[in-house]
Amino acid sequence: MHRASQHTTQGAAMAPIRTARTPLPTCVVFAAGEYYHEPIDVPPGAFVVAADGGYDHARELGVQVDAVVGDFDSVHSARSAIGAETVALPPQKDDPDLLSALKIGWAHGGRAFHIYGGLGGRVDHTISNIQQLAFIAAHGGIAFLHGAGQIVTAICDAALTFPPHPVHGTQYISVFAHSDEARGVDERGLAYELHDATMTNLQVNGLSNEFVDGLGAEVRVRRGLLTVVFDAAAPLPTLVGAPAAAGTLGAPSTHVSAALADRG
Repeated sequence: MHRASQHTTQGAAMAPIRTARTPLPTCVVFAAGEYYHEPIDVPPGAFVVAADGGYDHARELGVQVDAVVGDFDSVHSARSAIGAETVALPPQKDDPDLLSALKIGWAHGGRAFHIYGGLGGRVDHTISNIQQLAFIAAHGGIAFLHGAGQIVTAICDAALTFPPHPVHGTQYISVFAHSDEARGVDERGLAYELHDATMTNLQVNGLSNEFVDGLGAEVRVRRGLLTVVFDAAAPLPTLVGAPAAAGTLGAPSTHVSAALADRG
């Protein structure tokens, strides 16, 4: 097993995520969903968490995992053979396994999260995972879901700046309001531009924008939450203007949910 995968993406995961101030500590999360035979990059020094069956995928890739969390309903490896910190969760819990993995990564200092195995498969899981991107953004961090040639992220009261890069063919980028309203939305340096717009989660007017060959781009929201989906061939952006990430995301759900109806 080795710390960093020998596979690297084409530009997207090579550079550390930065704010305007400093690089953000990185956490890589292996979820139990779909994998697309795409390259995966684990930067040196990243904290690595596997959510349940995501451990099997990390093991197949030869990636050393620092922690494994879940109810162990989808992992095929024997728990006694895992050789990493394990956090066992009950099946009837409030938080999904991935959210508990993010909480553990945050507690170990991670503020920029790269999640593999979190797209595709069950639609409800994908929607849940996108909500978790917004949860991280609302706390001043940033998280990326990687899969099927696309990257999904979210920002809160902040901006993403993409450096100039060559565009071969078409590279799409789509922007959606995650909060009820997203105010002061700018999309600059793209094929279609917005300036100080208001978007809502009941309308769709940010679908299928495009990067422009050789131009840098910016997506900004002054108040609210945006979900951003972009082509994995584009370089990872810089997070600008987000409040400093601090505090805790809370503890993993290690107890049976109090909301569970009594079926006895």
